[in-house]
Amino acid sequence: MTKRTMGNQFFQSLRIQKIAAGIAILAIFITVLSFAFYEGTKKNITLEAGGETVEFKTHAKTVKDVLAQRDIEIGSHDVISPSATTSIKDGMTIDWKQAKPVAINMNNDSTTIWTTKSTVKDILNEAGVELGDHDSVEPSLESRVGNSDEISIDKAFQVTLKDGEKSTKVWSTSTTVADFLKNENIQLSELDRLESDKEQMLLPKSVVSIVRVEKVTDVVEEPTDFDVKTRTDDSLLKGREKVVREGENGKVRKRFEIVKENGKEVSRKLMREHVVAHPKTKVVSVGSKVALASAAPKSSTVKTSVSRGNGSESGKVMYMNATAYTAHCTGCSGITATGINLAANPNLKVIAVDPSVIPLGSKVWVEGYGYAIAGDTGGAIKGNRIDLHVPNDAVAKKFGRRQVKIKVLK
Repeated sequence: MTKRTMGNQFFQSLRIQKIAAGIAILAIFITVLSFAFYEGTKKNITLEAGGETVEFKTHAKTVKDVLAQRDIEIGSHDVISPSATTSIKDGMTIDWKQAKPVAINMNNDSTTIWTTKSTVKDILNEAGVELGDHDSVEPSLESRVGNSDEISIDKAFQVTLKDGEKSTKVWSTSTTVADFLKNENIQLSELDRLESDKEQMLLPKSVVSIVRVEKVTDVVEEPTDFDVKTRTDDSLLKGREKVVREGENGKVRKRFEIVKENGKEVSRKLMREHVVAHPKTKVVSVGSKVALASAAPKSSTVKTSVSRGNGSESGKVMYMNATAYTAHCTGCSGITATGINLAANPNLKVIAVDPSVIPLGSKVWVEGYGYAIAGDTGGAIKGNRIDLHVPNDAVAKKFGRRQVKIKVLK
C-alpha cells in the first residue's frame, strides 16, 4: 500500500471519529435537555405527616398518588387535607393525620374510638365525654396519647360522711369504704367503730358512718348519809324529840371509767372507791313520859291540874279556829298521840294541835275552855286550827266552830 493510500485511510478514520463524537455529544445534550424538561415539569409539594414535614417534587396527579409514592397507606379513619382525590398543584401542602385506636374506660364500661387527636382533653371532647369537677382522669388531660393507649375515667358521686357528730357530703370516686377512708385521709383509733364493712362497695348516696369512741376517767366525791340512832328518854313527854348529837354526812371518792360515743356518755364503770370521811351517827332522844291532864289528880305518872281560869299567866298569844271532838268520834282510838287515854278519862282537858305551830306537851290556856295540855294531833288539824276534847257528842255539837284566843304557857 502506497503512502498516499495509507494517508487517506487515516484521515477517513479521523473524520468518522469526529462524527461519532459529535453524535455522542448531541445525544448527551438531548438527554440532559430532556431530563431538565422532565424535572422542570414536576410540581413542588410539602407533605406534613406524623409530625414531620417533607418537601419534594412530583408528577403525581392526585393527593392519593402522592401518598402512594411515599408508601403511605390511607386508613378509613385518617384525616387528609386536602382530600385524596384533589389534583396536585404546584406549591401545594398536604396534611395527613393517621388515626389511632384509643380505649376509653369509664365506670367499668369500655369504648374504643379512632382519633387523630393527640391529647387526652381533645380526644374526650371529640368523643363527647363531659367531665365533672370531681371526676378522675388518667392520664391527665394535657397528656399526649399514643397508639394502643387507654384513658380511664372515674365519675365522681356524692357520699354522706357521718364522722362523729359531724355530717358532710363528699364527692368521691372510691370503689370501697376502705378506699374512701384512705382517699379522704380518715384515721380510726382502736376504739372507733365503723358502722359498715370496709370491703363494702361504695355507691352513689352511700352513707359512711363512724362512731368516735373514747374512754375517760372521772373522779367524783359523793356524800354518804349518816345513820340516825334513837333512844328512849323518860324525862321527855311522849311525842317530843331532842337531838343529842347532830349527824354528819361522810364522803367517799369514786373513780369511774366512762365510755363516750360521739361525745355522749354511754356507760360508766366504777373502778375504785375510797372513803374520805366516815359519817357520824345522829343521836335523838325520844320522849316516853306520858302527860295526863285531869280534872282531879288521879294519874300516877304525870299530874297536871287544869281549870277554866282566866289565862292571866304570860305566854304566847294566838288566835285559832277551834272545833270540839270526843274520844269516841269516828276514826278515833281514844288514845292521843302522846299516849293519854281519853276513852277512860272523858273529862280530861286535851287539845289536838299542829305540832309545827304548838309543840306537843305544851300547857295552854284556851278562851272559854280553860287550861289544857297540847297532847293530840289530827289529820285535819293544820296551821292555826285546834280541836278541843269534850266529854260527849252533845257538848261537841253545841261548841260547833268558833275562833278563840289561846295562850301557850310553856
